[in-house]
Amino acid sequence: MKFEEIIRDLKNKIYKPIYFLYGEESFFIDKISDYISKNVLNEAEKDFNQSILYGKDSKIEDIINTAKRFPMMANHQVIIVKEAQNLKQIEKLEFYAEQPLNSTILVINYKQKNFDKRKKVYKSLTKAGIVFESKKLYENEVGEWINNYLKQKKYSVSPKSTILLTEFLGTDLSKISNELDKLMISLPEGTEITPKHIEENIGFSKDFNVFELQNALGKRDVLKANRIINHFASNPNANPMVVTISNLFIYFSKILKLHYTKDKSKNNIASVLGVNPFFVQDYMRASAVYNVRKTVGIISLLREYDMKSKGYNNVSTSHGDLLKELIFKILH
Repeated sequence: MKFEEIIRDLKNKIYKPIYFLYGEESFFIDKISDYISKNVLNEAEKDFNQSILYGKDSKIEDIINTAKRFPMMANHQVIIVKEAQNLKQIEKLEFYAEQPLNSTILVINYKQKNFDKRKKVYKSLTKAGIVFESKKLYENEVGEWINNYLKQKKYSVSPKSTILLTEFLGTDLSKISNELDKLMISLPEGTEITPKHIEENIGFSKDFNVFELQNALGKRDVLKANRIINHFASNPNANPMVVTISNLFIYFSKILKLHYTKDKSKNNIASVLGVNPFFVQDYMRASAVYNVRKTVGIISLLREYDMKSKGYNNVSTSHGDLLKELIFKILH
């Protein structure tokens, strides 16, 4: 089942005896687990019928024995096992999964790693309840997730803002949602979140960031590019060279891909490059500025300066000076 389907069933009080939640993205696991923890039982019922256990401190036999108990003065008991990836002999859950107690809701939070689907316990858990894999989103999927997250809370966000948020916060959905939640507290419902809001509330400069650097390079705006790179050089901790080079590598790789894309329609380019259609015009303009030969040369430069930043053929040049050299060579 998908995350939205699981939450929908929970809201409709359709419960399964086992929820095995695993994967590298903790956000969806936490949301499902927290919803069950907060909503299945009322406060009076929780005292006797809700248990929070931790994989590192628990034995699988104790979890199974607890799951076999009947609830006291309630329809269900809820058992939430956190950090189940640290649980030893988790395979023994197979014996409980073969005949689970319908009055028990057992939630297993198995985070930050995958689970071997070939094991018998996996198949038993699948038959007994819900097995949900929480996958990390790719960077090009995060923007859509931000849009949907804000839409559910009756806010909207500009395309540029989604890029800034992804660039600044990465793909960690828990981190992104926390920052968005704090941001929404200070803004009235229905607001479109802009780069200015992000700068004022999250502390990320709307003028001095990799996105604006890419924009300046795409237009071959020498003055703006140098102003940004000088800011980066003077604030190396906030603007690590490895991150800047990585983002520029992705950017120019997309420009190169655009050169070899035959169908230059807006929607096709957006699909091929994995970008919002709003930004297609920017990439088209950049591809006119940088022909194939120049783009290939820039990608080679980025590899060279990535090595220099790690000390290869470079003894004393600072990261700030390396960045300035790199941007000069890209622009000229």
